[in-house]
Amino acid sequence: MTELSTAPGPPDQLPSRPPRLHYAWVVAGVALIVLVGSAGFRSAPSLMMDAWNSQFGWSRATISSAVSVNLVLYGLTAPFAAALMDRFGVRLVTVCALLTISIGSGLTILMTQSWQLVLCWGVLVGLGSGSMAGAFASTISGRWFQARQGLVVGVLTAAGAAGNLVFMPVLAWLVQAQGWKTAVVVVSLSATVVSVPVLLLMRERPADLGLLPYGAGPDDVVPVRPTGGALARTLRVLRTAARHRAFWLLAGSFAICGATTNGLVGTHFIPAAHDHGLPETTAASLLALIGLFDVVGTVASGWFTDRLDSRRLLIIYYTLRGISLVFLPHLFAGTLKPPILAFVIFYGLDWVATVPPTVALCRRHFGEDAPIVFGWVLAFHQIGAAVVATLAGLVRDKLGDYTLAWYGAGGLCAVAVLLCLALRGGRPTAVAAA
Repeated sequence: MTELSTAPGPPDQLPSRPPRLHYAWVVAGVALIVLVGSAGFRSAPSLMMDAWNSQFGWSRATISSAVSVNLVLYGLTAPFAAALMDRFGVRLVTVCALLTISIGSGLTILMTQSWQLVLCWGVLVGLGSGSMAGAFASTISGRWFQARQGLVVGVLTAAGAAGNLVFMPVLAWLVQAQGWKTAVVVVSLSATVVSVPVLLLMRERPADLGLLPYGAGPDDVVPVRPTGGALARTLRVLRTAARHRAFWLLAGSFAICGATTNGLVGTHFIPAAHDHGLPETTAASLLALIGLFDVVGTVASGWFTDRLDSRRLLIIYYTLRGISLVFLPHLFAGTLKPPILAFVIFYGLDWVATVPPTVALCRRHFGEDAPIVFGWVLAFHQIGAAVVATLAGLVRDKLGDYTLAWYGAGGLCAVAVLLCLALRGGRPTAVAAA
């Protein structure tokens, strides 16, 4: 467990008067820029699926397998990234992750074989993106904020959706007008550019500046830098968490969350819409619009998480998501019509609204080890996404459409509701600051 302290340093190191703008908000702003600017790499494969199929003759299942490798490594890297951030610092880990993404996505312009797609987009981009997964948002919020943690997690989680809102139409246009290679160069450069504010402005902990976390008083207990190896701590936290029923319930429900978002909709929505005659640029704009409503829904979810029972929030979210996915195959059409717009709004509000309550439940059940525990829970999220990304591609190749995949996703959401209903106990959640 992480060692605790009641103050960031000797009293004479604390400022006599708190600054008008707590530096926690600067750090959160940098994190927001990173997550917005690096969002393009998550959007690209679904936009390029048809282009790669046309140029290389690769099936959707083959391309989906590279996405699946990306998603698995994204998830498995997350818990180790949380410990590495504790051991070596958020700034170093984040910059290395961004440069890995930049190299991996940039090298795809040279590929001629499917294994090279798996290596570049699957392995390199997967490792880089996993290092800035949920551990990044939970680490920033846990270190720098005593109050407003749910809201901060919600805003940072929504940053990826906001990035999609920017990148999806741009990348779709580039793929159509300039070719897919131009689009991946833009993704590569954006990952490099956003590393600059990290180097200039990111700080590790409030104590480094003689501050307490935002909303903390002098008598509050705040975490200090842990000791020991990052790998050993990550595995030790997993062993401890795995003994608790709550861990498996959270991991199972979050695996379904990944399966029904990144795995299915994030990877296959655009090609599924294109199957029904909708232009790819229009489908990409719809997916970006999902991102717009996701920003609203996730920030609102963070606000609700600070005030309401997180378990009940998850039950509501998974129920609504399942309903929307069951209806989706009946809403596709060759032109843009109100029913598909209704789905975009309804589903978008729910896309990653599950993250703030899941992070809060990890804190409730696992205390200061919550960022690493959430990293492991996120690993299950990505494994679920990877499995369904591949299965949905196989369904499309074998049956000619995605209908069975949408119905199956709705059924999985019903299972997630049952898992959340079984989640009990944990420490009481602190009352949010007014």
